[in-house]
Amino acid sequence: MGVIFDNLDFWGEALVGTLVLFFGGGALALVLGTIVGAMRVSPVPIARAVGTFYVNTIRNTPLTLVFFGFAFTLPPLLEVRASGGREFIFAIAALGVYTATYVAETIRSGINTVPVGQAEAARALGLGFGQVMTLVVMPQAFRSVIPPMMSVFIALLKNTTVAAGFSIMNLGSARDWLSERGENQLTVILWVMIIFVALVLLLSWLQRTFENRWRVAR
Repeated sequence: MGVIFDNLDFWGEALVGTLVLFFGGGALALVLGTIVGAMRVSPVPIARAVGTFYVNTIRNTPLTLVFFGFAFTLPPLLEVRASGGREFIFAIAALGVYTATYVAETIRSGINTVPVGQAEAARALGLGFGQVMTLVVMPQAFRSVIPPMMSVFIALLKNTTVAAGFSIMNLGSARDWLSERGENQLTVILWVMIIFVALVLLLSWLQRTFENRWRVAR
């Protein structure tokens, strides 16, 4: 326990960093992924093509390379420096853009579970594509993909450790930082594992809660 209590300043900052990356990246991924998922089933060929290209390109690119792009390529293009808190913004963007591809495919699979007759009935009532998606299809799709969607967010939580390789404080930084303070590296890694297990168990509890509340009757 000395590893924790003797370094409370680090653990607090690292945990906050991980949670900021998780919630920021998750929010971006959910919004962007929902849009791309809708594009993937859009009746407009260009929208489908753009959505397909985005998913196939980003999803097949290693997350580390996505981070490299946001850390070293994007700042010069925007004529800004990745410092002064901006590195967190770029890291959140990298996580969000990458995770959005998995959110989009999860949403698309949920959309495919909605009976076609419901969308056709909505169109027969005079609703446009956007109204059909937002009022009829998406609410049912979200309810049917809670387990796989939570798996995506659990993966996002663990992927936040990649940011440690780009000098962004989070739980993935624990080994390097605390080894410099003379702490045993194996003990530090075990504590990081315990914290992540606790966070994943919390997400699993949220999944069960949402499933019980929003279960789709078949």
